Amino acid sequence: MESLNFAYGDARMLLARTPATIRALVDGLPDHWLDADEGPGTWSPRRVVGHLILCDRRNWMPRLEWILQHGAARPFEPFNQAEVYEAGAGIGALLTEFESLRAANLARLEAKRLAAADFDRSGLHPTLGLVTLRQLVATWAVHDSDHLVQISRVIAKRYTHDVGPWRAFLNVLGDRPRRAD
Repeated sequence: MESLNFAYGDARMLLARTPATIRALVDGLPDHWLDADEGPGTWSPRRVVGHLILCDRRNWMPRLEWILQHGAARPFEPFNQAEVYEAGAGIGALLTEFESLRAANLARLEAKRLAAADFDRSGLHPTLGLVTLRQLVATWAVHDSDHLVQISRVIAKRYTHDVGPWRAFLNVLGDRPRRAD
């Protein structure tokens, strides 16, 4: 199955940029910013960084290696999306751990020397069913983007009431996309 947009090099470039982007967004912010969230059941920037650490440890590379080793013969090990990692840890330590882990995972990924045909190999997700290695890597990159947006939104929403009437022009503060008119 051919993808219209996926290019491994582009996805890898995005994955490599995520740690520095998150560091630029949150490093040095006071705890009341790092622990802010959008209400019950939502995540703070600190919790997002912890989640990304867990994903890099237990989700992306282990599943990629699972596809290469087992294919779709057995489903992936389940991954608990809601698990909390080091909720009270200092942000600097979390960022350093994430940077180190991501660099190691990208080195492991490069060492695989994946061929174009490898991206069509399938694995079995425990709830989604059949998935390809291409979909896994693309999802890894988009997952990072999803959490970058989440962190930005949580930070911006600290000033929701302070922006006054300009709120109507600030998509990040709302739940709807702004029209392009």
